[in-house]
Amino acid sequence: MQTTNTPLPKSRLQLEFELPPERLSRAIDQAVGRLSRQTRVPGFRPGKAPRVMLERVLGPTAILDDAIDQLVEDAYREAIREQDLVPLASPEVEVTQGEEGKPLIFKVVLQVRPEVTLGDYEHFGFVPEIKPVDETMVEQVLDELRDDQATLEPAADRGAEKGDYAVVSLAGTRNGVPFEGGSSERMPLILGQDRLIPGFEDHLIGAAVGSEREFDIVFPDDYQDESLRGQEAHFAVTIKDLRHKVLPEADDAFAQSVGKFDDMATLKAELRRRLEANALDHARHAFADKIIEYATANATADPPDVLIDQEIDVMHDELRSALARQGIAEEAYLKVVEKTAEEIHAEFRPQAEKRVKTLLVLTQIANIKGVEVPEKDIQDEVERARSRYSSSPDLIRYFESERGRNFIRSTFRRSRAVEMLVDEWLAAHPESPRLPHVDEAEESSPVAGPSAEAAASIGVNDQGSLTPPEAAAPTGA
Repeated sequence: MQTTNTPLPKSRLQLEFELPPERLSRAIDQAVGRLSRQTRVPGFRPGKAPRVMLERVLGPTAILDDAIDQLVEDAYREAIREQDLVPLASPEVEVTQGEEGKPLIFKVVLQVRPEVTLGDYEHFGFVPEIKPVDETMVEQVLDELRDDQATLEPAADRGAEKGDYAVVSLAGTRNGVPFEGGSSERMPLILGQDRLIPGFEDHLIGAAVGSEREFDIVFPDDYQDESLRGQEAHFAVTIKDLRHKVLPEADDAFAQSVGKFDDMATLKAELRRRLEANALDHARHAFADKIIEYATANATADPPDVLIDQEIDVMHDELRSALARQGIAEEAYLKVVEKTAEEIHAEFRPQAEKRVKTLLVLTQIANIKGVEVPEKDIQDEVERARSRYSSSPDLIRYFESERGRNFIRSTFRRSRAVEMLVDEWLAAHPESPRLPHVDEAEESSPVAGPSAEAAASIGVNDQGSLTPPEAAAPTGA
């Protein structure tokens, strides 16, 4: 078998094949046997019909076509194994000579992983930036703890103020006629949050329990009920209950109530320790992000459309999930933003291209650094996926598959390559404060989070997989 390789733009490769006539002849004999077993020919037992009778039933070129299809597929798979190629999609095939007694000549165009040329990714000029912790930050966290344990006390001796918790009855009318959704006997409100209608709660400031306020208000143009948008309504509102939040005193008793702290000084010391640990953790992550940006900016790679399109699909699925968590249908979202799915995809493309390039660059760094992932780590993540997605069989099947395991492996390899770069820089700069390694906390799970769920939902072939995706048969032969 003779093959000639010709590189094409956008990480595509053309393979030209020439197979000797005798190999085509053997393929024809095999096709006769295969088709005779599959085809009912009157007067012959399965597998015994001669070629001439098969061609009468199936057509004069059926056997030759079947032989060529099988031979093309076999030769293609043999070539990608010998040349260690990783096709990213089913290849395109064109047979230029397929006559019995002559060499079989055909060409295959396949999309391969793009070449990545790394620039500098280790000798950067920036350093970790650690945000200092001051007393104001400690007091802010302390106030948040106090707020969590606050109580609501009646505000019976004064009028309503912003921040108060109120229960009101309201009756809304338009042109003197009540409208659907405009009335309630007990409507809870936190004054100042404007969750009902912008400006509505301002009319209640100063009102005491039992008092009534009447006022007109115009619904905003983007109000959720289209029939009320831009419409004026009249409301009669009575304050039924009014309470204000009372925070506990910041004293030793409070410190003892929130944990095993003897006094307020001990609690503040622990809060400072946690803030400082968080600052170090944030500094490490921010430092790692800057290294990734630096390495990507200095590298050369031309991501092919097939990978960019796949990443766009991932980003679209992430958007759907984010909308679903807010109870918003995708169709409603597209209507509000006045865009089509195709326009959203076009907006995603630049970011998708950047994300793909980053993945390819980090994979190349992991290759150079020799990062390997133990099979136990991969299996642990598969088990985590089985538990996390117990009600989603499709997601579990993805992470159990070779594609899913490749996704887990590659995600680990990239993240651990970055952690290696951070540790190497810290080792070379002992004067820098020690930044805790991600492994000292719970390592980010490749099967958790919106991106992992989106990847599983569309069954991605990871751009950094060490092994080829499930073998894709040639098309177009």
